[in-house]
Amino acid sequence: MVARVMRTLIAPAALVLLSGCFFPADRGQVLESRVDKLKTENEKLGTQLVETQAQLKDTTARLQEALDQLDKASRTTGANIGVKVDSTLQDVAALRGQVEAQQHKLAELEAKLAAAPVATASTAPPEPKKDEPRRPDDPKEYLKLADDTVRGGDVELARRLYTELMKKWPKDDSAGDAHFGLGETYFNEKKCREALYEYGKVIQDFPKVRSAPTAYLRSSDCFSTLKMGAEAKVALEELLKQYPKSDAAKTAKTKLAELSKKGGKK
Repeated sequence: MVARVMRTLIAPAALVLLSGCFFPADRGQVLESRVDKLKTENEKLGTQLVETQAQLKDTTARLQEALDQLDKASRTTGANIGVKVDSTLQDVAALRGQVEAQQHKLAELEAKLAAAPVATASTAPPEPKKDEPRRPDDPKEYLKLADDTVRGGDVELARRLYTELMKKWPKDDSAGDAHFGLGETYFNEKKCREALYEYGKVIQDFPKVRSAPTAYLRSSDCFSTLKMGAEAKVALEELLKQYPKSDAAKTAKTKLAELSKKGGKK
């Protein structure tokens, strides 16, 4: 049944996957492949960034050396002074051009890395810092700690806690709610692609957890934000089919009516 639901959500538009929208099919295989590819691309960008920084540092040092030589040449007297100054000026101009090119490349790499998707549960979580709270031994308590951390405003730490929980108890229902909680942190920042990945994991792998109905609802909201009205409607319809008595279903009926009105006006 879950596989059918996910196929229903995905099949109407391959655009979802092609545009990078994290709402996977076939039990997340498509997603895992995409996330691995993104991780590899980000690692390459990081390596290029470090190399460019080193090149810029070296070129800047050589430029300073050339400027020092120019200053020294300008205070020199003799028949060859014109040749020395002219040669040094050419060196300075060339080095300045290299510095500008490397600075531009550096800015581009930093922008690409800044725009890269945030690490998901597929990425190994960092080691806990010394000043962070003690990790519970129970998955439910772990989830509560992560949820409380979000409410406390430390989103970065909360994401780390959710990810750690998923790694420690990947089959526990708390891991499903952790995917949802992680999705909510992205949803609140309007990062719909990252949020859809997490909501999709809830729908696929944890359909019985308390957050599953809302995962459908949030998915619909994300699809709407991404201007994918058909997918937004399908998500709401599936929510009503799978969880007709849930509170989320009541909201879904209202949203479906709104989508129908919008569709009628076109």
